[in-house]
Amino acid sequence: MKQVLQSLKTGQIEIADIPVPLARPGHLLIEARKSLISIGTERMLLQFGKAGWIEKAMKQPEKVKQVLQKVRTDGVMPAFNAVKSKLDQPVALGYSHTGAVREVGIGVEGFQAGDRVISNGPHADVVCVPSNLCAVVPKDVDDDTAVFTVVGAIALQGIRLINPTLGESIAVLGLGLIGLLAVQILRANGCRVIGFDFDDKKVALARLYGAEAHAIGEGFNPVEAAVSFANGNGVDGVLITASTSSNDPIRQAPQMCRPRGRVVLLGVIGLNLSRDDFYKKEISFQVSCSYGPGRYDPTYEKKGLDYPIGHVRWTEQRNFEAVLQLMADRRIVTGDLISDRFDIAEAQQAYDKVLSGGEALGILLQYPLSSQCIEHTVRLSHEPAQARKPEGAVTAGFIGSGSFATSTLIPAFAAASVRLKSIASAGGVNAFHSGRRFGFEQVTTDAGEILGDPEINAVVIATQHDTHGRLVVQALKAGKHVFVEKPLCINREELEEIEAAWREHALPSGRILTVGFNRRFAPNTIRLKELLKNCSGPASMIMTVNAGSIPKEHWTQDPDFGGGRITGEGCHFIDLLRHLAGSPLVSAESSYLGGEGDQPLSSDTVSISLHFANGSMGTVHYFSQGHKSFPKERLEVFCDGKVMQLDNFKNLTLYGMPAGKGDRLMSQDKGHRGLVSAFVEAIRSGKPSPTPFEELCEVTEFTFRAARK
Repeated sequence: MKQVLQSLKTGQIEIADIPVPLARPGHLLIEARKSLISIGTERMLLQFGKAGWIEKAMKQPEKVKQVLQKVRTDGVMPAFNAVKSKLDQPVALGYSHTGAVREVGIGVEGFQAGDRVISNGPHADVVCVPSNLCAVVPKDVDDDTAVFTVVGAIALQGIRLINPTLGESIAVLGLGLIGLLAVQILRANGCRVIGFDFDDKKVALARLYGAEAHAIGEGFNPVEAAVSFANGNGVDGVLITASTSSNDPIRQAPQMCRPRGRVVLLGVIGLNLSRDDFYKKEISFQVSCSYGPGRYDPTYEKKGLDYPIGHVRWTEQRNFEAVLQLMADRRIVTGDLISDRFDIAEAQQAYDKVLSGGEALGILLQYPLSSQCIEHTVRLSHEPAQARKPEGAVTAGFIGSGSFATSTLIPAFAAASVRLKSIASAGGVNAFHSGRRFGFEQVTTDAGEILGDPEINAVVIATQHDTHGRLVVQALKAGKHVFVEKPLCINREELEEIEAAWREHALPSGRILTVGFNRRFAPNTIRLKELLKNCSGPASMIMTVNAGSIPKEHWTQDPDFGGGRITGEGCHFIDLLRHLAGSPLVSAESSYLGGEGDQPLSSDTVSISLHFANGSMGTVHYFSQGHKSFPKERLEVFCDGKVMQLDNFKNLTLYGMPAGKGDRLMSQDKGHRGLVSAFVEAIRSGKPSPTPFEELCEVTEFTFRAARK
């Protein structure tokens, strides 16, 4: 199928041939009919992509600070590679889409195959969209009108925040698509509307929709016009829908208002506001968030959990439905908003028009009947497949192509001279980009294609944590060697299934299963392990992880998706101490911040005490409330009157030891390539797994105990 992608690095538009996604649980698989280019939003993305490095940095000063901090802690090259990898990822453009449901995902109610629906899906022949971001189109609303629904919901949510009442006067600053839709919705709500824009044609349309509208030109004062419109009192509210770097809208809006008026921002503008303008009249100011309540809430969008209508009357989906009803009632009309139409194959011409700065309003992309678009696998290389040697050859298939896979894992496997046969991702875009970049032979959205490919003998799993256990079991049953990024799994039921599959399928055939516990293979860890061989007694180890804070709504914090940060990342450090102790774990106890009395239990600030069979002990301090300037990962080992300190797997300092001052690497090396090299070599040579299976299970079990599962 065809999909519109943009490079953040160059701004280049590409109409790419992407494999068709599968219908995921909680999602709808939708065959496209029309999609709408949002001029303001998509023009900003194009302009950002075409900007140089310096201009990109100036537009994102907070990101620059993060990069500089990473340089200080990890080194120049890791920071540079991280930025390069981020900018190298393509962006799927578009968020206003209409089409017909091809398939209903498991757990979805209220939709059926064949329904005509709108969604916030991208510009593509087929899209897979969470059901709460979709709505059924009424029979008397055509596709040309319905495709404006998502943009209309943005306008509607801003209006809901203004909370206008019958007869109030509202000013709309900026008469682009969202502004003109807002004019119609406000008029349907019984409001008097005055609008402003620099474009005479947009002003004329606003007048057609019942607003008093003015073109802003030299010598024209929009503040005076708005105050006069409201009988000298000032308007009741201002909706800012403009897209400009100017500070004029945020300065003019409060001056237009009556005392205690309301200002709501939908667009992107300069925000150098005057406190006096808001203070003296007690003007309220609010920024509207996209389509409405539920936006960016993973429980609503990804898990499909709706908010009770009695408590949250208007969610983003119910806003979609409200806009569609206004369209059905002819309160919203869009015929005059359509300025151009292009077939999806001509999308480049459409975006040339977006960048031209012309008078375009709504540009529609049209899709041919695509009922034959059923290919879940796309071949990238048409050259004959590489012949596989009878012994020791490694042919890899990757399931998952997120940022960690593309920045770290795939380069490591490529460096190990592995044949990269196939790569899969749920949406297809990331797999397509990674496949082309690293020389994979094909990309797919169906992981089953990889598991069932007889040429692939090694499967790399780099997906979301909740899928690890299931995919490991399937790969073992398929007779593959398995490399799974940590964690091995996120609950004991999955661990038991993995142990059973390993005993039945991997153990008899000599197949290898390993987990991405790479810290064992860091160069300075290897040296530290050698130094510990000279210690006669047990060791005391302190691992301090300055993990940093991440939002509680992030998927890694979710026990269902990520398993929580201790399960998902803390396992790294439990494994490291297990490796250095060289002895089985016998106990793991954890103390969480705020775990006593009335204080809430913190799930990602914890001290974990570990004891080993040889008498060694270790503590993992996994803290989320530290400062970024402190080393992210610091290991201290005390043994036989000696101390070994390792900072960020870069600097090893020795105290009381004749072996030297330690090692200072040019850049951080956490052992990713060392682990991958050991895994590949084990397959080629028939050696055992680089980490014994029993230790993988042991570390996973004690991680669950530390996480109190």
